[in-house]
Amino acid sequence: MMERRAILRALSAGVVGSVIGARPGFAAEPPPETLRLRTTAQKGGLCVMGPKIVAEVLWRAEGFTNVQYIPIPGDKLELRFAALASGVTDIETTFVSSLIPRIDAGDPIVILAGLHAGCFELFGGERVRAIRDLKGKTVAVSGVGEPDHAFIASMLAYVGLDARTDVRWVPVAPAESIERFANGKVDALIGFPTIPQELRARGLGHVVVNSTVDRPWSQYFCCLVAANREFVQKHPVATKRALRALLKSVNVCAVEPERVATTAVEKGLVPRYEIALQVMKDVPYARWRDYDAEDSLRFYALRLHEAGMIKSSPQKIIAQGTDWRFLNELKKELKG
Repeated sequence: MMERRAILRALSAGVVGSVIGARPGFAAEPPPETLRLRTTAQKGGLCVMGPKIVAEVLWRAEGFTNVQYIPIPGDKLELRFAALASGVTDIETTFVSSLIPRIDAGDPIVILAGLHAGCFELFGGERVRAIRDLKGKTVAVSGVGEPDHAFIASMLAYVGLDARTDVRWVPVAPAESIERFANGKVDALIGFPTIPQELRARGLGHVVVNSTVDRPWSQYFCCLVAANREFVQKHPVATKRALRALLKSVNVCAVEPERVATTAVEKGLVPRYEIALQVMKDVPYARWRDYDAEDSLRFYALRLHEAGMIKSSPQKIIAQGTDWRFLNELKKELKG
């Protein structure tokens, strides 16, 4: 189990800024308006769950004495968003390609910050060497409208293809998509951690796009931090404290990947340590301060609009679904 003292030791070493309470003026900050903080306990997506498992001890250090990880039936993404929109949960880490359609649909969700860039990879078989090669091919996705489908639709729109007509989608569970790809029943799939690591370990296919290194995808956040709008409005101090803990936890993921991987395995998020460790090393967590979350929203909202997946303009998405004031304050505060 990741111990509280180990994380706080990393903090005191200057890994993620000052130790909680150590910066001048920090002690004068009011306590959170609520002592309860809720998020989901999803199994999938170690890239977004890793910071949340680190954040638990940091949230408690921020004054949240009642930290809850809410289980979601079947770990369904739409239910996670329903929980956040309805106020069953308060804060969430998830994919930009999923958040934008929910804001477009009017969900009371507010994006607070970028989490990390570069978690997804597009794998192709022999007939797929570039994004344009997807035309007329079969592509495995977890479902139409799901994050993997939305990311591929964004890629298709970027090169002038239409996700609605140019690709044959095969909706299957992630584990089944790997087997179909291995057997040549689908030509391509996009993988979130730990799927790319598993594909490489088995020597399956080749990488067509790696969002960690390939432009323009590597220049934008793929995952973001969002909160329930009413929670943010009623609890601004709690919101800032919750976000501060998450941003610190992101840096812990960057500098102590072994410790986070061990905890992920102990909590049953990933069955094998070596896969979990590879995920933590592959995902560029350290970029949260350098990249512009608003630019990321603008880029992906434009792609999704071109793909016919949202009706709102990027400007409208940003206007109605973001609140950067906490991030702007914390970037200054966490410079150490």
